[in-house]
Amino acid sequence: MPPYAIMPGTLWQAPMETIILRVPYFLDFSAPLVVLLWLAAIVLALSLHEFCHALAATSLGDQTARLAGRLSLNPLVHVDPLGMVMAVVAGFGWAKPVPFNPYNLRVQQWGPTLVAFAGPISNFLQAAVAGIAIRLAWGAGVPESNLLMIFLGYYFLINVGLFFFNLIPIPPLDGSKFLLDLLSGPQHARTRFFLETRGPFLLLLVLSLQYLIGISVFGILFSLVYRYVFFPLFGVVVQVL
Repeated sequence: MPPYAIMPGTLWQAPMETIILRVPYFLDFSAPLVVLLWLAAIVLALSLHEFCHALAATSLGDQTARLAGRLSLNPLVHVDPLGMVMAVVAGFGWAKPVPFNPYNLRVQQWGPTLVAFAGPISNFLQAAVAGIAIRLAWGAGVPESNLLMIFLGYYFLINVGLFFFNLIPIPPLDGSKFLLDLLSGPQHARTRFFLETRGPFLLLLVLSLQYLIGISVFGILFSLVYRYVFFPLFGVVVQVL
């Protein structure tokens, strides 16, 4: 079973009836429809994530994203071909980052943070929609083998993951913008330079710990976020079989 499957035995008692939604493993190439549902969920989640970055930047006065055609709900303007290939062959993917000029923002001090946080906030809201939809469909008697339920399960799981992962304060992730804004003074210039230039390598190092020493730092943190934020709110457990 994939290590990122959310197991009900690790969760505390929810204040509502717990729904355990079992969905098939998303990279089962003997079931191409399942892979397509997984890919569709990723494309939708990432497209809305990037659109909200563009919307936030435009709302704060910077027109860079709009002029680049990124203020759009069309997935084709956000999809990164390599990111989508990785989503199919490795189970994770990414979209093209939205360009913006922080010097054009009306809010100079915290503008980049507001633009950055718009993406993860969109993933939280998408996860909320998926969680509520799962509860409603479950209550209406829709079986978990239904294609809609499988899609909702993937969509919920992906958005929870994107919300958590993008808030990690390591460049180039969205959460790093808050940390860099805190270190905006000239006395922190060296620290900012180190984070901006070495952040991607640090992120790769932390990710590789799972394979080097068998400890998934992000997996542990993800479980805590799920346990204390999303599970109490929605009482939904998505278990990948």
